[in-house]
Amino acid sequence: MAVRSLLVRSPPARLAVPPPEEIVIDHAGQSLPVTYVRSARARRVSLRVDSARRRILLTAPLRMPLGMAIRFAEAQAGWIAARLKRLPVRQPFADGAELPLFGVPHLIRHRPEARGTVWLEAGEIHVAGRIEHLARRVREWLASEFRRRVTPLAQAKAARVERRVKRISVRDSRTRWGSCGPDGALSFSWRLVFAPPEVLDYLVAHEVAHLVHMNHGPRFWALAERLCDGPMTSPRAWLKANGETLLQYGA
Repeated sequence: MAVRSLLVRSPPARLAVPPPEEIVIDHAGQSLPVTYVRSARARRVSLRVDSARRRILLTAPLRMPLGMAIRFAEAQAGWIAARLKRLPVRQPFADGAELPLFGVPHLIRHRPEARGTVWLEAGEIHVAGRIEHLARRVREWLASEFRRRVTPLAQAKAARVERRVKRISVRDSRTRWGSCGPDGALSFSWRLVFAPPEVLDYLVAHEVAHLVHMNHGPRFWALAERLCDGPMTSPRAWLKANGETLLQYGA
């Protein structure tokens, strides 16, 4: 969602869309990085926070001169600086790092001398093999653990509404936590492995409810609430407050 914008009244453009480019805005002795994106669909210049990639997007219509877009960004430099400062801290997968496995803190322990790949032991995630493979192995193991948890949960809730789940996909989506296709296919972001169980329960209930109602009308929300094991208010609020942080693990 654009949070700062300026409308430009101009006819639709039919020009080639150039690739994004990095520009720098000076503000109070700081150099603020901004990703400049030109769009054939944009009618106004706008600024938006892309938390998943830890960047500020400056989007402008194709026919807008670069100088005009930069002047708009310069006028919003204070806002840019504040938003960059508020971006969640990256949490790489590394030996000794802590991450929440379904909301419970676990330490990553590198075990180069051990055989196998990844396993849980005494509240720790142990990773065998060479250090350069650690991050990939942790990521793959987390996605597998998430699939193991989400699959029976989704199938059980679908059975309650007498619907069939065609398939369940686990992806690294950074814009949507879940989705439901018209063919009954469900998709979830494996990064929900870092969220408490009640958040996962709510999101699965949300997508399963779409098997019955492909909209967000009153009947949909009533069904989603019935499918939840608890109240929806708390997990929805948790995800709104902490969703950006889930995207920083393994970054």
